[in-house]
Parts: sequence; structure tokens; C-alpha cells
Amino acid sequence: MGQSASTAGPTRRDGNSLSHSHRMRARSTAAVISPASLSEEDLDFPAPDPDTDHDHDSDRDRDPDPDYISYLPDECLACVFQSLTSGDRKRCSLVCRRWLLVEGQSRIRLSLDARSDLLPSIPSLFSRFDSVSKLALKCDRRSPSIGDDALVLISLNCRNLTRLKLRACRDLTDSGMAAFAKNCKGLKKLSCGSCSFGAAGMNALLDHCASLEELSVKRLRGIVEGAAIEPIGPGKAASSLKTICLKELYNGLCFGPLIIGSKNLKTLKLYRCTGDWDKLLEVFGERGSCLVEIHFERLQVSDRGLGAVSNCLELEILHLVKTPECTNAGLVAVAERCKLLRKLHIDGWKTNRIGDEGLIAVAKRCVNLQELVLIGVNPTSLSLGQLAANCPNLERLALCGSETIGDAEISCIAAKCVALKKLCIKSCPVSDQGMEALAGGCPNLVKVKVKKCRGVTNEGAEWLRASRGSLAVNLDTGVVDHLEASASDGGGGIQENVAELPAVVNHIAAADVPPTSAGRSGLSKARLGLSAGRNLLLCTFRRLSSINNSSSHSN
Repeated sequence: MGQSASTAGPTRRDGNSLSHSHRMRARSTAAVISPASLSEEDLDFPAPDPDTDHDHDSDRDRDPDPDYISYLPDECLACVFQSLTSGDRKRCSLVCRRWLLVEGQSRIRLSLDARSDLLPSIPSLFSRFDSVSKLALKCDRRSPSIGDDALVLISLNCRNLTRLKLRACRDLTDSGMAAFAKNCKGLKKLSCGSCSFGAAGMNALLDHCASLEELSVKRLRGIVEGAAIEPIGPGKAASSLKTICLKELYNGLCFGPLIIGSKNLKTLKLYRCTGDWDKLLEVFGERGSCLVEIHFERLQVSDRGLGAVSNCLELEILHLVKTPECTNAGLVAVAERCKLLRKLHIDGWKTNRIGDEGLIAVAKRCVNLQELVLIGVNPTSLSLGQLAANCPNLERLALCGSETIGDAEISCIAAKCVALKKLCIKSCPVSDQGMEALAGGCPNLVKVKVKKCRGVTNEGAEWLRASRGSLAVNLDTGVVDHLEASASDGGGGIQENVAELPAVVNHIAAADVPPTSAGRSGLSKARLGLSAGRNLLLCTFRRLSSINNSSSHSN
């Protein structure tokens, strides 16, 4: 590809310089051709020339500090660059012209500040980064973003684009998205948030990008509540779409034709989208579905919708977060038919509409359950015992903000959950006695996190660590914070490829936890802090007044 501008190559016997590109071509060929593919003629190498070898050795001997990196093929150098962080890659590109060229041509991901002044730099940027296939365009919300001209120019210069992320690009319109879609028909993933184009631009993408597999839309400003919005989808992309994620849309139901028409859809995530979703889910369920993963958060969906979800016989992952109209009856319907369920997350929002009845149905029918997260749900030893007895693969369990999870329930878990590896307990009335029960149970337990459980002391946690040396015990006795959060926020929840249970409970709203002595203690501490601040101010004023009095007396 490029040549090193700083190092001269070794000389041949006849005095001609052996260029770096020749060395690279020979080394690259040797790296990719297998011995089995060589003929006898290829293996008939000329006999080594002792004079030439002597010259090469003498050149290396004369060079006190040889540049071995210059002998690396560009392909190897590109592999090194790909293992570096973005900042390190930028610094490496400043070393020499060759590194600048290799770094640019081997870069696949690129993130750009999508302000309006980006337009003049687009041709030169994509001339250097000509292999980019994953592009992120992010603009500051207080700055004017790129417009249609810039997006079309990017589509003409970035022909390998397969993934695009748009954030706060408010100056993009439907016509610009349509022109972009015509030029980037190989697009496989689109994620847009806080953009201003509407249904027409989205339909143009779905019509032209027939290979689209993932679609994520958040706060699409061109779709407003009450307006006459044209339906979105299905389009040519319906046959290839595997994931649809809709967040915070006023009129999210306009994506109904796309959801219903996506026959190969595997993942459906709906977060805080207005509208009654039961009817759409019923139509979706009637035609049969191969859905594997479903996330509902703060959605108007009831047991009717869950009954439709039960038609997804291949369902493995289900998240019900703050859906107050879902009850035990809906969960029972899902459990009876979705027998492949592996991961279940329920945030009951303190409504007490999902409890032992629904969990017992899950325990009896979903024997492959591996991960269970219960937030604001009040199970008892009855359902926990059934889960432990019937779900031999249950490895990860999180119990948060539950009034019924005490020492007896922890003892039940310790005695019966043989396969359990990770346990998280937050804001539950558990004490050191529960920790003692864990010391003698759950033989495969690897990590325990206890957070904001007032009855558990540092001594109890230390005793558990000492009893089981290989067990990681994380104790956080902080007071309950009063911050609203949700399971879909960044960093919260148990992700598909993350086995860290404690990350789930970091985003539980304190408003969802019943008032306890811990909450009162936090309020008392706040009052003490306020009084301490007042006392500090009084002391300061008194000290200043005494200093002034002493200075006046001395004068």
C-alpha cells in the first residue's frame, strides 16, 4: 500500500535499491499462500548467494538501530492498528506517511461531529478513510447539524456503508433520507435519535435498503402526536429485518405495518411509546411469529397483549418493565406456551399484580430458565422453592425492592438453588442471618452483591467471605437514592452478552421502593447536613466578628 518515508531498504549486490513495496509484496504473498497450493516449479528456489547474504548481514550489522517495523507487511500493520483505541490510532497516523495511509485504509469504524461545517471536509475525509463501513454522525443539540447535501455527499463517497447512526441531526429532511437510501442500498443497520425527518424518509429507507436487518428509532421528531401520519412499512426491508427497537415515540403505532410485515423478526423492543398496543400485538400473534426476544417498558399493554405474545413459541427472552396492566393471568399464558424461555425480567412497579401465581407457572413450564430478575415484585418461599426445584439451570437471580424477601427466603434459595452462580439482593429486609445461610448453600455460587439491605452488616459480609474464600462478596450499605431510572437506560439491566447481575439494580428508582428505616435515615442525614452547614456559617461569622473586634481594639 504505502511506503515508509523514513527508512531506506537494504541494497542488492548490483547496487540497485530494493524498494519497500517489493519486500512487502514478497512477504504478503508468503503469508497468504499455503504450501499445499505450490507446485514443484514454485518450490525450485535458486541456490543462496553467499556474497548477497553477506551484504545483507553486513548492512544489518552496520545499522545500530534497525527499523524492523518497516519489514512488516501493510496487512500485519493494519491488524496491529485494529487492536488499538481510537486515540492511539490517531497518534500512530502521525508517525509517518506509510502509517497514515495504512491507518486510514484499514479503519472500518468512524465517528464524526455532524455539525453543519462538516460539509467541505467530506470528500477529503472519505478519500483517506475509504474502507469505512460503520459510520456515526452525532451533533450537539445546540449546534446546527448537517443537512441533506452533506448526507447525500457522504452516501456518494462512502460506498461500503453498512451501518449508520444518526444523533440530533435535526436538519435532515425526508428528501435527504430518500436520496441517501438510493445510494446506500447495502445498509444493514440504522439507528437514529432526535432527528427531524418523518414517515416519508423512513419509508424511503425501507423501500430501497432491502438488506436492512436492524432498525432503532428514538424520538423521531417528524412523527408527532395528532398529525395525519402515513403508515410506515413494510417495504422491501420487511423480509430481512431481524430487530426493531422503538423508543419514546408519540405515534409509535404508525410502525405497525412494519412490525406485522416483518416475517423474520427475532427481536422486538418497545420503550415508552404511546398508544394501545394490545390490538397490534394480537394481529401480530395471529399470523405466527418467530420472535425470540421481547422488551416492553412503560407501555400500554395488558394481559390481552401477553396472550398474543404467548403465540411466539420460540420466545427465549422476555422483559416486562413497569407495565401495570400485566397481571399473573398474562404471565401464566406466556409460561404455558413459551416453554423455551431462558431469561425473564419483571419490574412490577409495586402494583402487586404479578406474584407467586405467575412465578409458579413459570417454574412448572419454563424449565430452561437461566436468569430471573424481579424488581418491585413480592415472591415468597412458595414460588422461589418451585423455581429452584423445577429450573435446574437457574444461574443468575436478582431480587430488588421486595418486601417479602427476608432471611427465610434467602435460606430457601441457598438450600435449593444448586446451579446458582450470581445473586443480587437490593433493598430487601435481609440480615446477617441470610448471609450465614448462603455460606452453607449454593455450591456453585461465584458472586453475591448486597446493596441497601439495612440488616446486613460489614461483619456479616466479612464472615461470608471468610467462610467461602472463592466467593466474591460485594456489600453496599448506602441509603436509597431518590433518582428515577429505567431498565432501558445505558448501563442498566442485564444485557444479552453480559453475565454481571449487579448492573441491573443500579437503575432502580427509589420511588419504587417502599419507605423504610433506610429512607428515614437518609432524610435524617440530610437534615443533619443542613444543620451542620448552618452551624459552620454561624461559627464563621463569629470568628470574623471577633477578628474585627480585636483589630479595632489594637487600633
